[in-house]
Amino acid sequence: MLLACAVLALLLSFDALYALLQQGLDAARPVIQAYPLWGGVLFVLLSAASALLAFFSSALLVPVAIYSWGRTITIVLLWLGWLLGGACAYGMGRAFGRPLLRNLASARLSDFYLQRLPSHVDLPVALLIQLALPSELPGYLFGLLRVRFRIYLAALALVELPFAVGTVLLGENVIRRQGGWLLVLAALGIGSSLLALYVLHRRLGRGAQGM
Repeated sequence: MLLACAVLALLLSFDALYALLQQGLDAARPVIQAYPLWGGVLFVLLSAASALLAFFSSALLVPVAIYSWGRTITIVLLWLGWLLGGACAYGMGRAFGRPLLRNLASARLSDFYLQRLPSHVDLPVALLIQLALPSELPGYLFGLLRVRFRIYLAALALVELPFAVGTVLLGENVIRRQGGWLLVLAALGIGSSLLALYVLHRRLGRGAQGM
């Protein structure tokens, strides 16, 4: 992620490429303004898809959304889309179980958490998992483990809100051509995930030793 932001910051330093970005934003804005409702619905659905599929990211659409709707509306729509996608992932995890998770993550990774997570996942552990793992995985994992939906939804909402804010700030920095802040925000996001992963593994390790 840091490398991608560094490359993006470098590309933004070229006037010709930045001019192309501005032309694209200018072209997209009247289309969204002509269909504000359907544009919002489409953005929410694409954001939900990014919470379900590892290879798809709604972050590419964020600069267009900010340019058309502004910061606050974009944050809300992005957050709602991620909540919708997470809820769908949870339902699919409950319905299809382990085979689906094995198709999304390596057998080693999925078995690690399936064997070490407690039978009743509480909110602190759910928050750590949601923050530590790639965003498309926890919903499937919690659905498979039959974690209470309200616990998962609370963890999802609490974790994804600051990430939605950070993603929109990244999009604003792209529009404003502020490459340095791209690296700062990316480092903060990666650092928080790595810290959560460290704390989660220590907690799961202590739990395994006590078994």
